[in-house]
Amino acid sequence: MMTVFTAVLGLVLLNVPIAVSLGMVAVIAMVISHGTDSLPNMPLVIYNGATNFPLLAIPLFILAGAIMNASGISRRLIAFASAIFGWVRGGLAHVSIGASLFFAEISGSAVADVAALGSILIPGMKAKGYPSAFAAASMSSAATLAVIIPPSIPMILYAVMAETSVVQMFVAGIVPGLIGAAGLMGMATFLSRRYNLPREAAFSLRRVLQTGRDALWAFALPIIILGGIFGGLVTATEGAALAVVAALFIGLVVYQELDMKHLRAAVMEGGVQTAVVMLLVATSALLGAYLTEVQAPQALAKAVSDFTSNKWVVLALLNVLFLFLGMFLHSAAAIILVVPIVMPLVRAVGIDPIHFGLIVTVNLGLGQQTPPVASVLMVASSISKSSVWEVTRVNVWYIGVLFAVLMLVTYVPVTGLGLVELFYR
Repeated sequence: MMTVFTAVLGLVLLNVPIAVSLGMVAVIAMVISHGTDSLPNMPLVIYNGATNFPLLAIPLFILAGAIMNASGISRRLIAFASAIFGWVRGGLAHVSIGASLFFAEISGSAVADVAALGSILIPGMKAKGYPSAFAAASMSSAATLAVIIPPSIPMILYAVMAETSVVQMFVAGIVPGLIGAAGLMGMATFLSRRYNLPREAAFSLRRVLQTGRDALWAFALPIIILGGIFGGLVTATEGAALAVVAALFIGLVVYQELDMKHLRAAVMEGGVQTAVVMLLVATSALLGAYLTEVQAPQALAKAVSDFTSNKWVVLALLNVLFLFLGMFLHSAAAIILVVPIVMPLVRAVGIDPIHFGLIVTVNLGLGQQTPPVASVLMVASSISKSSVWEVTRVNVWYIGVLFAVLMLVTYVPVTGLGLVELFYR
């Protein structure tokens, strides 16, 4: 198992695409262990791996987020957040966190969040005299809320790989996501005073009401989508389809800012992002089939269980593993590659799969902020035209907040499981 994992990581570090790395290693390993007779079965394994019904929610949420961005929804959310937080010192940093909190309830993707909101807010902060690195760091860390607050694409992937409930994963992320947003705002306040940043404008209730009325349909979206999912009216996949229909209606009929040109661009953007994730899922199915046949997950579970059966120690070891993986792998790749391997261990020591899924999600959210891969940080740095390392020197303060959330989620399980226990158990 270590040989397979090392081979995949080595290819990734050589800049071989992750999906290609997974597929190459899986094919070679299966041929070595089972001969060429296993080759005809591989296309079927790939097809079955990529056609799991809950996975259909991923392209739908990605498409809904792309349509919403093209419909002017992100601009309206920013205006509303600015009306609420603009009076605070360093108000635009708080606006980035507040707008991300709203946008996260729609897109489910941190990269989509930072691309949609960062392209507006980061230049805006720089124009107001905010340090470029501070602007990028604030937006980058705020975007991580999109993987904690439902509907989260990494949570959907985890639920499929761990064979657990997507809806319960969504519910588990609500409280930690809100705690994370509050912590990031507290850190933004501290850093704003340190950099002596300006206030944007005096608080105006009239402006709040005006921008709130303008963004009313944007607020209705998460209520309709998440309300339907949590209320048991629709599945997560059906909720994703509802999100696409609602986004089209708002863009074409209500705001009338979505024309065929923008719709085509949104569909293309959604298609590209979907292709990246689904190709990972498909090729990982091959590797998963090989690891299952050689009973690698069971061997790992036995090895760790022989070392310790204390679930808190096991959680500490798994946290270290995922923090390390998050530095080198895309969150989807890490979930797909590792979760099926460690789930027998997780169940053997009595860890709740929903609890563990939340830990994995927050862990990989941290990974989006830590170089060398740091997909979200890279996008924010590119928008701000700043060095990744300059941004990281500021971002380390926000990463500290997210790490505190991780420790809280890990060792105070009620943080995430409280609502799950209340509504579903």
